[in-house]
Amino acid sequence: MRPPGGAPVHFHTFGCKANQYDTERMRQESQARGAVATNDRGAADICVVNTCTVTNAADAEAKRFIRRVKREDPRTQIVVAGCSAVLRAEEYAGMESVASVVQGHDPVEVANAVLGVVAGRGPLVQLGMEPGLAGSHLEPIGAAILDRREGATRGWLKIQDGCDRKCAFCATRIARGASRSRAPEDIVREAHQLSRHHPELVLTGIHIGHYGRDLGSSISLSRLLIRLLERIPDVRFRLGSIEATEIDGLLLELIRTSGGRIAPHLHMPLQSGSDSVLRRMKRWHTREAYRTRAVEVADALPRIGLGADIITGFPGETDTDHQDTVRLVEELPFTYLHVFPFSSKDGTEASALPDPVPQRIAGERSRELRVLAQEKQRRYRVSRAGEASVVTLESEGRRALTGDYLRVQVKGGETRDLGRLHSGVLRCGLDDLYVELRAASPSRGPWSVSAMERPERFHVSSA
Repeated sequence: MRPPGGAPVHFHTFGCKANQYDTERMRQESQARGAVATNDRGAADICVVNTCTVTNAADAEAKRFIRRVKREDPRTQIVVAGCSAVLRAEEYAGMESVASVVQGHDPVEVANAVLGVVAGRGPLVQLGMEPGLAGSHLEPIGAAILDRREGATRGWLKIQDGCDRKCAFCATRIARGASRSRAPEDIVREAHQLSRHHPELVLTGIHIGHYGRDLGSSISLSRLLIRLLERIPDVRFRLGSIEATEIDGLLLELIRTSGGRIAPHLHMPLQSGSDSVLRRMKRWHTREAYRTRAVEVADALPRIGLGADIITGFPGETDTDHQDTVRLVEELPFTYLHVFPFSSKDGTEASALPDPVPQRIAGERSRELRVLAQEKQRRYRVSRAGEASVVTLESEGRRALTGDYLRVQVKGGETRDLGRLHSGVLRCGLDDLYVELRAASPSRGPWSVSAMERPERFHVSSA
């Protein structure tokens, strides 16, 4: 085994953007202590696996990956962290090649575990903590500043962790604990650092709509955005998943008047379009409350990427319930959907509910909704042809992401500088939509392309 200063470590992430952010912090902390991060798993002495526990299938996937790493190179030592490690620490500790288990996402603990394995101190398995909420409360929020998201154009800016809701199907809140917000100044400082490497920053967390509620001040998600707009220039901010009921008038006004600096894109989890299913899911909104807010969003922001999560086949879901969801999707201006058949998760209320829906039927319902969503996206993409857009380049400049969350091919442009935003015009090609890049005005930068995407002067105080 190499000494700490030269130990190659591979980081592998399962799950959401919050998990991806946490992995970057783990990487940064480990590198600060002498580890050498590598994208080549075959060259690594240690593999850090940041797990997800959204379903039993997610737990099983992490275990399959660990066994595969062991088969490919029996010498590789594995450090397991993340949500699944909170709830299943002893199971991971008993797996061959797992040298350490960190119950949660604390990057300092992960870095210490990595160095402990390198130094040959043997297993550093953190057992004995109470399961669930107690373990996650040990993790600091915003104790340090993330420098960059390695190898990516868009940066993740985590503003909070945990969740106070109790959806019947969700284990993430059990693993991550109560909602905890980062201090606004820490977020601004991190955004400033990330902006040196990323032209777009995505505000992420487990429940970002509750940002600020635990800080005992007037700060909220909308007022945090105002601070970011005022103090971090020339960067586009994008919101991660946010509940429809937590989108207030100020947030809509900020998106509308930012001229694209807040991406015109909202991902609003729906889960079901049936009130009876929503009640069984322990969701706090009704079908009509969601519909009303979605219509308000569309009226305020005619050009917006609008997405949602939907679970099909939740226990007790009938054909009538499913058709209620189909009709709601048909009515609302979604531009994409993430649709999943229900998958049980041990320890959640949903795992004990009666009247399970056969997987075949849940799958058929998912496919129906996906086909519907694909057609809605196709029509929206066609409607954008001929319009200006500001894009973030990806895939070495071959593809781009628009403000309203359309991935398009790239043509034209003098450079393919991934470190800045680019302006262009969307065109319909033979196969699909593409963006024709053009040089930005030196005085206005990429925001000069159209009235739709041009920052206006703010008059709202962030205090």
